[in-house]
Amino acid sequence: MIALTSEEGEAAVRLARAALETELGGGTFTLPPLPRIFSDMRGVFVTLTREGDLRGCIGLPYPVMPLGEGIVHAALSAALEDPRFRPVRAEELSGIAIEVTVLSKPEPITCPPSERPDHVAVGRHGLILSGSGRSGLLLPQVATEYGWDSRAFLDHTCTKAGLLPGCWRRDDVEVFTFEGQIFHEEEG
Repeated sequence: MIALTSEEGEAAVRLARAALETELGGGTFTLPPLPRIFSDMRGVFVTLTREGDLRGCIGLPYPVMPLGEGIVHAALSAALEDPRFRPVRAEELSGIAIEVTVLSKPEPITCPPSERPDHVAVGRHGLILSGSGRSGLLLPQVATEYGWDSRAFLDHTCTKAGLLPGCWRRDDVEVFTFEGQIFHEEEG
């Protein structure tokens, strides 16, 4: 995965904020000229927090659209379509912090299920788990925020998918890892 520079990361966060301010303010956002890397097909998540609490988090785990478009899509989805929260209102935006996580392409863990914890690097990998017609994703930063080891991270990803903890031990469940480059808005 080609990493974004710190300047490109700052541009990613500014892009997410500009899209939210425009759309929540009643306008129609138009993608501005962006550095070339924003044309690359990349997965991306946008996380919104208010006073340190989650306010919305939605994204595209797979590289299905150019990064610039993906950031705008994820930002608007996190603000308006996260089913866990009421839609963000324009007057809330000044109190909301934005985080953009640019993802590498998810790769399957190809080992016996019992060995999967040995192939998950907490703090580096995010997880996607799918089985029984369900799937769940947790970003790399989640495991470190909660102090989980690789087994707990796998268990919580099972739960996120709506499956029982420990389902990662089953042969009919697939587990993928990905890496994420995280960019935060500057505070203050």
